Amino acid sequence: MATKPPTGDPVQDAPQVTPPKHAAAGLPAIGHTLRIAHEQMGLARTARTLLKVNQKDGFDCPGCAWPEGDKRHTAEFCENGAKAVAEEATLRRVTPEFFAAHPLADLATRSGYWLGQQGRITQPMYLPEGGDRYEAISWERAFSVIAQELTALGSPDEALFYTSGRTSNEAAFLFQLFAREFGTNNLPDCSNMCHESSGSALTETIGIGKGSVSLEDLHQADLIIVAGQNPGTNHPRMLSALEKAKTAGAKIISVNPLPEAGMERFKNPQTPLGMLRGTALNDLFLQIRIGGDQALFRLLNKLVIETDGATDEAFIREHTHGYEDLAAAAKEADWDETLTATGLTRPEIERALAMILASKRTIVCWAMGLTQHKHAVATIREVVNLLLLRGNIGRPGAGVCPVRGHSNVQGDRTMGIFERPAPAFLDALDKEFGITSPRGHGYDVVRSIQAMRDGRAKVLFAMGGNFVGATPDTEVTEAAIRRTALTVHVSTKLNRSHAVTGRRALILPTLGRTDKDVQASGRQFVTVEDSMGMVHASRGNLAPASPHLLSEPAIVARMARAVLGSASATPWEDFERDYGAIRDRIARVVPGFEDFNARAARPEGFRLPHAPRDERRFPTRTGKANFTAAPVEYPQVPPGRLLLQTLRSHDQYNTTIYGLDDRYRGITGGRRVVMVNPADAAELGLADGSYTDLVSEWKDGVERRAPGFRVVHYPTARGCAAAYYPETNVLVPLDSTADTSNTPASKSVVVRFEPA
Repeated sequence: MATKPPTGDPVQDAPQVTPPKHAAAGLPAIGHTLRIAHEQMGLARTARTLLKVNQKDGFDCPGCAWPEGDKRHTAEFCENGAKAVAEEATLRRVTPEFFAAHPLADLATRSGYWLGQQGRITQPMYLPEGGDRYEAISWERAFSVIAQELTALGSPDEALFYTSGRTSNEAAFLFQLFAREFGTNNLPDCSNMCHESSGSALTETIGIGKGSVSLEDLHQADLIIVAGQNPGTNHPRMLSALEKAKTAGAKIISVNPLPEAGMERFKNPQTPLGMLRGTALNDLFLQIRIGGDQALFRLLNKLVIETDGATDEAFIREHTHGYEDLAAAAKEADWDETLTATGLTRPEIERALAMILASKRTIVCWAMGLTQHKHAVATIREVVNLLLLRGNIGRPGAGVCPVRGHSNVQGDRTMGIFERPAPAFLDALDKEFGITSPRGHGYDVVRSIQAMRDGRAKVLFAMGGNFVGATPDTEVTEAAIRRTALTVHVSTKLNRSHAVTGRRALILPTLGRTDKDVQASGRQFVTVEDSMGMVHASRGNLAPASPHLLSEPAIVARMARAVLGSASATPWEDFERDYGAIRDRIARVVPGFEDFNARAARPEGFRLPHAPRDERRFPTRTGKANFTAAPVEYPQVPPGRLLLQTLRSHDQYNTTIYGLDDRYRGITGGRRVVMVNPADAAELGLADGSYTDLVSEWKDGVERRAPGFRVVHYPTARGCAAAYYPETNVLVPLDSTADTSNTPASKSVVVRFEPA
């Protein structure tokens, strides 16, 4: 039997600390998976559900976007994927009686962990203006409230339509279609806060804002560089791919401010030997200072250029543009400045260079550790420079690999969830539906918050996610949201965003990935796109948590009918009835989705075209792959301060908190901890186990404070600290963003420490 949810928030003021682990997965991962699954689902439901995760006839994991190979394991999931599934397939329920017992003021005091543990929301809920708690509402009345607020706006651009990366292709396509038929490109999404920097850099340099590698490429690589990423917690199934590459002879370099257990040794729970011994993954660990990556890659590029025969001259001549500018800029790279920026030693960098020169097929993988800095886009461009110099794009076993987080975040962008859509996409959309889409750019996440703060946006409609928990500058963001007329959240479970509302608020409960989706034409499936451009079907196998739930496509279709009425010629009712009708339209609008229904029916799915990978064709402004030569930047930190990065614990996925432990880092029973190098702690007078307030410093002079953090002496890079989000989002200034991409700079926050 599943257990009941906690009635009170657990005390987190005395977390326990033990030495960090040096291996990931293995028997502890199996034990933790089974315990969490049993607590949420019970034994029989656990077996029925987990055996369908990531299977060809099952459902796509609602966690990360890591791809599956053609041959699947019986247990094709990781520990954190199982946690995500268990929390969605839970037997716990949040009913109208729960909301009657917990007014909004009470919900606002609860932790994200407690809110998430309460279970699945069973009915649409409404917070009327002046009300102190949510109350049950019919679907018809809910859509009427939405229509009333949207049609009363002075301009369609006063509405914001946010998308989480869990949303299916079909729902995302309908959502952006509705927003554009309504009259706005205000389609912020979670990509704005994570891999927007990757998309910006890759679009400019290779012509497409996606990775260029497949799972098979990883298995064939000679060298894999993993930069600014912690696969053991954030993408655990990636460890299996790295293990397979190592077995085939690949070398692995990890570039990160913190040592991570998963990159040290992977104890594969799929094999007895793997659980006992495991596989050492890192061949070289470069413990870089936060934000020093651009300087590192610029110096490496200089050294490659200066090494006789190291560049692929034929590739550079035939397929690239701008080599001379890069060569001139790289010539200026300075050893002393690079060592200062990176905190590395000369022998470490020289060893990395030797491994790069010995490799004919190199892949660079990265995640938030590269994308969330002021100079993030320039850093990723520098990564691309390294690959272009040696012809490592459009070659088997080589390429760029931005590792996406949420399970369909890449697919949502492919479907048109973007505030700055390409004119060709809008032209195709308009031709297909007989509408006139707006051409002006909309708001991304940061600009959406600014618009709410300034009174320029009055309705926030969120398709999934936890907008409040995921965004920066918490106090500013919450105040901005409270200025709106209406907030609407399509959700499966409770989170912080439900407690921070406009004058009126709606919670619209929806089907999850694990739920059967039956519409008027019969049982439906949806599709998703993984981090490597594979599209495949997802079919839930459980009875829905409540008869009152609607699917995401149904919610969008009914909202569109209520808002647009008879003025819309779009067949919204047909789309709700049969998702195949949506896919037929996608096939005529989105390149690469021709014959979508037939191809989606294949058990293995299908791969989207990628011109740089498939043809060595680069659809950029020059018609070639572009070298770039931005000035080198790295964070400057005043004396007595440290540079803080926000990160996840192992009991966490994005803003969803599964538990209060971070097993690999040796932290249990609490999340308000700050990890500081012992030498830095000694200089700052921060004793291990003492408590401190974190205060961020930025050019606006505003004091942003996160109080009551336990100091943990930890082997971080010198001058650097780390703490969990969303607790430390309060420290990230709203206007502190990456150049070009406007992604919040959550990985480089200057902080001082004050007694708690």
